[in-house]
Amino acid sequence: MYLYLMNFSDILSLSQKSIRSNKLRTVLTMLIIAVGITALVSILTAIDSFIFTMSDNFSSLGANSFNIVPSGQELGGRKRGKQQKRGEPISYDQAVRFQEALADKSTVTVSFRASSGATVKYKDQKTDPNVELYGNDENYVLLNKRELVAGRNFSKPEIRNGQSKAIVGMGIVKKLFDHKPQKAIGQNISINAIKYKIIGVLKSEGSSMNQNSDRWVMIPVLTAKSRYATNRTNFMITASAKNATILDQVLEESIGIFRRIRKLKIGEPNDFKIKKSEGMIEMLRENTSMIRLAALVIALMTILSAAVGLMNIMLVSVTERTREIGITKALGATRRNILYQFLAEATIICLVGGLIGIAIGILLGNVVVLLIGGSFLIPWNWIAIGLLTCTIVGITAGFYPAMKASRLDPIEALRYE
Repeated sequence: MYLYLMNFSDILSLSQKSIRSNKLRTVLTMLIIAVGITALVSILTAIDSFIFTMSDNFSSLGANSFNIVPSGQELGGRKRGKQQKRGEPISYDQAVRFQEALADKSTVTVSFRASSGATVKYKDQKTDPNVELYGNDENYVLLNKRELVAGRNFSKPEIRNGQSKAIVGMGIVKKLFDHKPQKAIGQNISINAIKYKIIGVLKSEGSSMNQNSDRWVMIPVLTAKSRYATNRTNFMITASAKNATILDQVLEESIGIFRRIRKLKIGEPNDFKIKKSEGMIEMLRENTSMIRLAALVIALMTILSAAVGLMNIMLVSVTERTREIGITKALGATRRNILYQFLAEATIICLVGGLIGIAIGILLGNVVVLLIGGSFLIPWNWIAIGLLTCTIVGITAGFYPAMKASRLDPIEALRYE
């Protein structure tokens, strides 16, 4: 009566032996399950890593910070499926007037990207043509919480007079100054045949969403404006309320100030948007919700087809093992023993396939994210959901074949050829 008294470990042992005896069918079923879980985990890992990286970037600005951008150009520039009317670019004069008007209640920085493919030269050495050149003011480093490992920040006179000074990233230092920040201070570099004197070196922060801040060069915004700006250049405005408790008041005041600066008439809609850093993350999550849903649908359809295939294989297995089931029952196994054995087989197949899919999914998802400069992420929540899904699929797909096997008459089963 051993089988009658067999415990859970005995059932698992018998299930594993049965699985190993049908290797080809088992492997094919596992692969179908793995494909579905890979689709689920890889896409959602990439999305979560993207959001995590963007959240980390925006959080560096602080909870009481906000940006002003032309309408229709900001993240989520669509409303009810329609593209919003694009506002005119923010000019340098408009940005500076806003900065001066809000100076008492907020710290405001004005900047713009002058070039995304600059080459920096020092003596007979030069970088690749992938250096980001920015025009910034003295508030940028403070407001964006950037640290200097050597030298100093821009001074107000340097910004006001548009001097040829530069603050460089560690990537420039590594390439041109043998990884020595202090060696770079006071040296003259050349960008597009124009010389700049290095006064500061930024602390290394690595790459983020295809933007490597280590390959940055910052020059005074007025210097950049005179050499790189056009009449269609949009200047970026980032502000931080000096006290978080007055943020709402500052936001309301900012709208009024910027409407006057943009010369908008009463009743005329704003041609700009004010975006809080926290709001940007929420908008990002909303904009990726449909991608998440699509990923779930694709993955679930694949997993559903795998479940049908698993049920078919289990039914075939019941037919092939009818005589074995009869012998097992004749030795004392109960219906419950047979039921649990077949359910265990189906669940093990699904879980192993799921684990393979999770491993591949995490790898693929992070490869995509790392290629665009994101951060490596292990999505524990999606791993748990994937394993739970595999368990449910295994039990659901295996239940009917398991019931059919458990209800076989032992005498009729023994006669089966």
